[in-house]
Amino acid sequence: MQPIQLFDPASSTYSYVLFDETSRDALIIDPVDVQLERDLATLRQYGLRLLWTIETHAHADHITSAGQLAELAGAQTAAPAACGISTAAVQLKDGDTLQFGEEQIRALHTPGHTAGSMSYLWRDHVFTGDCLLINGCGRTDFQSGSAEAMYHSLTQVLFALPEATTVWPAHDYQGRSHSTIGAEKTGNARVAGKTLAEFSAIMAALHLPKPKRIDEAVPANLSSGLRHDAGGEASSSARSAPGYAGDVSPQLACQWWQAGDAVLVDVRSDAEREWVGFVPGATALAWKQWPGMVMNADFDEGLRAAVPAGKKVVLLCRSGVRSIAAAKRATELGLEAYNILEGFEGDPDAHAQRGRKGGWRYHGLPWRQG
Repeated sequence: MQPIQLFDPASSTYSYVLFDETSRDALIIDPVDVQLERDLATLRQYGLRLLWTIETHAHADHITSAGQLAELAGAQTAAPAACGISTAAVQLKDGDTLQFGEEQIRALHTPGHTAGSMSYLWRDHVFTGDCLLINGCGRTDFQSGSAEAMYHSLTQVLFALPEATTVWPAHDYQGRSHSTIGAEKTGNARVAGKTLAEFSAIMAALHLPKPKRIDEAVPANLSSGLRHDAGGEASSSARSAPGYAGDVSPQLACQWWQAGDAVLVDVRSDAEREWVGFVPGATALAWKQWPGMVMNADFDEGLRAAVPAGKKVVLLCRSGVRSIAAAKRATELGLEAYNILEGFEGDPDAHAQRGRKGGWRYHGLPWRQG
């Protein structure tokens, strides 16, 4: 059985979907945000239920879609513990395993590109991230990189695997899809037959340019790709968006709502509202997009009933992912629909006291439980 290999041309990034043939439970490694629709279509095509999104590290050249897949497909997020991706539900350490159906994947700590970088072993396949590439390896000159750590990861961890193990890298820039441990162990131009001193000299002489998206990508990837773009500042206008009327700050949405110009719709699940906090005055219409990624009739009917003719609808969810999808659906129904940026997380002070009623706030605005 082979993994499903998917490619993002803009960043030359490979993502991988693995699944159990009986249960159809699946995971995805290193998903890319601009390829979200492609990845959802792949899950539909194969009839898969996504259990896990997994990162090899916090990438500097693209933004992950892990957070979006968690909300839209019901997956859990997993990432290397030493990478600082605090939003990941599972913080992986060396030797940890994740189950999907009867299948299992095991984490191998392979630092060097970053201090927390992981590779993942599944059957006779290894997914090497930016550690081992085909006839090369990841750079070690930024983001907690270390040539010495990379040399150890390559020679003592990955090259210790059986030589027939198939290597699936996170990137390739020359159209190659995979290799083997044996081929890289004997022929990799950077490391094969090299001493640590020779390898370190090669890495120090690369002088590679700074990744173009590093300043944007790394911060976003440390929060599973869920960026909070509104910045907490009021905006007097909506930001245009494809497929719906636009994105609005919480402040502007609140102004519309208080003036009676818009209906506020909360698309979180009942369980989330009970756990995180309610928004009194909001219409509760859960966005139930999985399985099949097709909206159910209850949402359509509820939305039509909630929004009178001539009024806008502003939609919120926990992070601003489902509310975008719901805004697109509302637009298809003929409504003037806006997504509220940032999402509803509740009062940070109250998160330490789960179950406490009252005091929940939406970014300091008067949407709270009394």
